[in-house]
Amino acid sequence: MPPFSRLAAEGKRAIPGTMVFDGDAAQDGYALNAMCYSFNSAQNRQAFAADEEAYMEHFHLTPQQREAVRRRDVLAMLDAGGNVYYLAKLAGILGLNVQDLGALQTGMTLDDFKAALLSHAVTETRVSPALAKRRIAA
Repeated sequence: MPPFSRLAAEGKRAIPGTMVFDGDAAQDGYALNAMCYSFNSAQNRQAFAADEEAYMEHFHLTPQQREAVRRRDVLAMLDAGGNVYYLAKLAGILGLNVQDLGALQTGMTLDDFKAALLSHAVTETRVSPALAKRRIAA
């Protein structure tokens, strides 16, 4: 992730604690994101599992992207222009889910990340129609 001072100097939006996925990141990550999008097909998921190196070569991943995939380093994939929505497809192949990705992005353990999500949750309360009528009449 570029330092905030560099982003500011380039006139770009900086959000502390997150990587901004902008046009430059989209261009940088095109090959990685295209590869991950291909995992919508079971046949492509199998081809990746059979020979990851050949599959990455087919999509012309950069050396940085290839190394991030080899290490299963989701943060490095994001830094290399990966979009979390596309990376989620690769994460599924690697046995990770979206909450795992969120924990990795925030530097939290999975349990701490889940607890943080629940601490911000809003529980919907429904009132039966009969009770609602009584409340209105009162």
